[in-house]
Amino acid sequence: MMMPVAHFPKPGETVLCTTDYLSRPGGKGSNQAVAASRAGAKVAVVGKVGDDSFGRRCVNNLKNQSIWASGIGISERPTGSSTIAVDPHGANFSIVAPGANLEATSDQVPDEVLTSQNIILTQLEATPQETFSVLARAHAGGAITILNASPAENMPRAELKNIDYLIVNEVEALQLADIFDIDGADPRHIAQTIAHTGKLTCIVTLEAKGSVAARGNDLYTVATLSVDAVDTTGAGDAFCGIFAACLQTGHDWLKALHYASAGAALSCQGLGAQDGMPFMEDIEKVIGDLTPPKKVS
Repeated sequence: MMMPVAHFPKPGETVLCTTDYLSRPGGKGSNQAVAASRAGAKVAVVGKVGDDSFGRRCVNNLKNQSIWASGIGISERPTGSSTIAVDPHGANFSIVAPGANLEATSDQVPDEVLTSQNIILTQLEATPQETFSVLARAHAGGAITILNASPAENMPRAELKNIDYLIVNEVEALQLADIFDIDGADPRHIAQTIAHTGKLTCIVTLEAKGSVAARGNDLYTVATLSVDAVDTTGAGDAFCGIFAACLQTGHDWLKALHYASAGAALSCQGLGAQDGMPFMEDIEKVIGDLTPPKKVS
């Protein structure tokens, strides 16, 4: 449920919407799946929804986006939902009720898909241990593993060993710095420390400032497009989905970063997380206007 507001409410304050609210299918996993599909990937979603109108609507939406939804089970709990407030500058905050997401289990993902031919993109809106179990099995099977550690408070250091790409935003990077006892608030330093600790690639998205990425001893800065933002709600999900799609379709990880940054910016021009997700042809039109990732160390 997306609600445009003139300003965010203070505790005890009632704020009226500036226009009608929007009700749209969403959730990080669903948003990222749509972004990946529109960017040219073959996508299947595994999870759970409730036996309710929201759940049926979500599954039908995925099918309409050419996404395989046969891995979605039905729970007695209600379909996960969120209320999102968006201000006139496109900034937002979300309150999420996970609902049926908390009943998604690792064994819903069959072993036969956990191979080097596939990419597993996960988030932390389901039960963390079930997600970490999938990542461990995928890593053992040779699949490329991507974790968007959002929300970040449930990210144990020990699970880094099963992740190839860790993607977080600036707020989540600071949370991980606290969890992993990393000094300082510089996202570059945090990314490099996590990359060394987990022997992985760590990407920190920085909204209008682009992103930074660390791999081994190398650090890269990634620019972004300047756009008139309407709604930033799905930008991080667009980034993750497009990044995964580009890897699946054969691009190297730096080109995937380039395309993901452009696509994330384009996604901010539409209201609603999924409605604004760009297609690959949209990204191709603007990719020449965006400087490729730059190595800084």
